[in-house]
Amino acid sequence: MDKLETRNRRAPLLRSGLALALVLAPFAAAQAYVGPGAGLSLLGALWGVVAAIGAALLFVLLWPIRRMRRRKKEQAAARDAHAATPGNDPGNGPTRN
Repeated sequence: MDKLETRNRRAPLLRSGLALALVLAPFAAAQAYVGPGAGLSLLGALWGVVAAIGAALLFVLLWPIRRMRRRKKEQAAARDAHAATPGNDPGNGPTRN
């Protein structure tokens, strides 16, 4: 591929970029003012969304831990209930000689 073909391929892209720059040039110096009410409302909404996402992630991460603790507590309660029933005392069972 020679240099002429490369230049011909870049020409439309260069023209499009130049046209876009000329169209957007008047807006380069645009400045906007956000008053304190709108700014605080935006920050409050942003903090609300961040807090909601954080709480959701926290619940998802802590769910397996809570489930494991609940299962251990249920197993301990079942062991205690089984040991507390009459007739399950190992000392009252048949003796081996």
